[in-house]
Amino acid sequence: MLRAASSLLVPRVSPSLGSFSSSRSPLLQHRSSSSSSSPKGSWWTSAEWWGAAGAIAGWGMTGAAIYDASTKGPEIISMNMTGVMIVYSSLFARWGYVVKPQNLLLSSCHASNVLAQGNQMRRAVEHKRANGQGEEVNEALVKAAGGAAGLAGLAVAGPTIQGALVGAGLGPLSALAAADAGPFTVHFWAPMSKWLISGASMLDLDRPTDKISVAQYSALTLTGLFFSRYAMLVQPVNYMLCSVNVALFGSSAYHLGRKIKADYF
Repeated sequence: MLRAASSLLVPRVSPSLGSFSSSRSPLLQHRSSSSSSSPKGSWWTSAEWWGAAGAIAGWGMTGAAIYDASTKGPEIISMNMTGVMIVYSSLFARWGYVVKPQNLLLSSCHASNVLAQGNQMRRAVEHKRANGQGEEVNEALVKAAGGAAGLAGLAVAGPTIQGALVGAGLGPLSALAAADAGPFTVHFWAPMSKWLISGASMLDLDRPTDKISVAQYSALTLTGLFFSRYAMLVQPVNYMLCSVNVALFGSSAYHLGRKIKADYF
């Protein structure tokens, strides 16, 4: 009788942990699942945050071109830098569309920048021709047309060349050809175009400060800063994009510092 009473007072507990967990209340289950879930990443590890910041800086380049076109004379325009910016933004408009996570804000800002820089190039060409530099302009346009034709040919033949290299079994060379961010993808050529910007900036290290656009170089400096981190968070991870943005940040910040020092100190 005592045994029967005790069985009424003390509930039986199943020795099975699975039975115990399955009999818990929904409230306890919700609390447990919430506590076991991993915390959300901070802004430092967020590709979306850095991508948005880089895109806003990219819009700064578009805004700089529009601002300079409306307030500055065409004599400050560098045809080398403007041409590079057109190629660069064309490639990054595509890259922002295909990268993971997709960055449509970045893609749209670069598409807009192609138009804005094209207008700047038009102004520079008209200015040089009006000042007796038509021959120089024609030579530059012929070189640009030749380069564009060569790039178009490579783009058309690219898939065939890639397939041949991958199927040839050439070890590291075949692996490079098949890589997600290899030389047959926009993930490779978009950063390469940014090296052209850094190179153009470095070639103009002695550029007169009165021909340096504060708006343009502020945007380039911020772009280099944000994208050096963003490149390490996207898929596929892009080490070339990271390195070129470190270089872009350094060269653009140098010109920006020269301009600020000359104008305000």
